[in-house]
Amino acid sequence: MSVYALFALTIIPLIFTPGPDMLFILSQVMGKDAKSGIMATIGVCSGYIVHSVLVALGIAAIIVSFPLLFETIRWLGIAYLLYLAFNLLKSVFSQNQLVIERKQTSHPIRKGFLTALLNPKGMLIYFAILPQFMSKSGNTISQALILSTIFIVLCFVVYSGLSLLLAKLSQKAHIDERKQKWVDGGSGVLLALAATWLIAN
Repeated sequence: MSVYALFALTIIPLIFTPGPDMLFILSQVMGKDAKSGIMATIGVCSGYIVHSVLVALGIAAIIVSFPLLFETIRWLGIAYLLYLAFNLLKSVFSQNQLVIERKQTSHPIRKGFLTALLNPKGMLIYFAILPQFMSKSGNTISQALILSTIFIVLCFVVYSGLSLLLAKLSQKAHIDERKQKWVDGGSGVLLALAATWLIAN
């Protein structure tokens, strides 16, 4: 259970980091209401279910058939985590401001599904992070599916919570720059610590 808890702590900063999924969901909140944002969240999570199945089967097959390739993927994943951490920490000193467009779509679930399904960053995150928390002993498919389920559930909780919060607190067209820098900086530090722990183990 400690492995799954560590996995959750590692991906939470990534979920809070603005990307295509989060920006689309929040744009639905800005364009209409919290319900629209939650519907978009359901669509995004549905898209990640497809990623989950593909990655679970793929990683499991690699572990069984190509141990050396699995180790290569693992180290590339650690390098990717460090890269993400560096970019987040660098953004703290950037002058860019995150702006959310007010958009409204008549099919937020379908649009959210396609947003997640066609987002290459989502698949890359799966391949970069999941292998770090999988053991070569035991049922690799079930391990990958459990980790994927944790990721999807956390995405739903975080994105739904943000939708409700944004709808309740304000109708501003942008996120407070100082607060976003704190989120980015904290996320970068946590990812760097996670990558360091994975290297040491």
